[in-house]
Amino acid sequence: MTPQLTAKPGTSAPAATGRTMPQSRPVPQNRKRWSTRSLRDFVVFLALALPNLLLIAVFTYLPLINNIYYSTLNWTLGSASAAVVGLENYVTFFTSADAGRVLRTTAVFTAATVGGSMVLGLLIALALNSKVRGTTFARSAVFAPYVLSGVGVGLVWLFIFDPGYGVLAWILRGVGQQSPQWINDPQLSLVMVIIVYVWKNLGYCAVVFLAGLQSLPQDVMEAASLDGAGSFRRFVSMSLPLLSPTTFFLLITTMLSSLQAFDLIRIMTPLGAGTSTLIYEAYLQAFGAYNRAGYSAAISVVLFVILLVITVLQLRFIEKKVHYS
Repeated sequence: MTPQLTAKPGTSAPAATGRTMPQSRPVPQNRKRWSTRSLRDFVVFLALALPNLLLIAVFTYLPLINNIYYSTLNWTLGSASAAVVGLENYVTFFTSADAGRVLRTTAVFTAATVGGSMVLGLLIALALNSKVRGTTFARSAVFAPYVLSGVGVGLVWLFIFDPGYGVLAWILRGVGQQSPQWINDPQLSLVMVIIVYVWKNLGYCAVVFLAGLQSLPQDVMEAASLDGAGSFRRFVSMSLPLLSPTTFFLLITTMLSSLQAFDLIRIMTPLGAGTSTLIYEAYLQAFGAYNRAGYSAAISVVLFVILLVITVLQLRFIEKKVHYS
């Protein structure tokens, strides 16, 4: 027999359905898509970021797009008309005899300046990391050339390297030697510019490496020293791997800077004899005796592609070997 449901006096009896009544759910309310704080933060973000984004778009991306368009034109600088030639400027550059020379000069200059600045900068940083008197003055003296004007540095070093009345020629004549023809010999001109560029930029590498050395965990170094590891072993096995983020940062920044070096080359070798890198060749073609603006724009686009490829390859492959703490 099934039990009979009885109701209390004054109440109605529930229906005997054999199942429980479903509980009522609260009616969902529409959530606001933008809260007051989110909207305020977004407005502040636009106020701060939008002017910078507009400046970057106007002064970086718009000239880049225009330059790519100009590279498809047969245009003489100053002319009111130009003919569309497509990729003819690129074909002309890569099939010319100057392409190999310019690319080779760019590669030699970049490799020598990047390698020299980083190696010498690291050695100077190790010396400046010592706790001796005068390190503060030495750091300022090493970093000072980096902030000097490239034009001023080039003029001073031209006086030093001049084979006729330069300081170096005077010293060499004092010991019975003749000064090399730094300015007139294309091969020596490239060596001269590399020396000056490394001297000017090694202070930047030294300061950045010094900051990296001072951020190394000293307890790990002291533990390795107690275990019997010498200074050279600690440097090779511990300091260099821990400095990999600093080295990676300097590799990217110095390589991009060297590929775009212009002021020293322009001041020390105005005709670009032996020192015509990609960026200087683009300058000579546009503002030299040729006035070939479209051809110069094509060389600039080639340089841009090289910069982009190098940066992507570094971020894709070299960064894998970086040991971040």
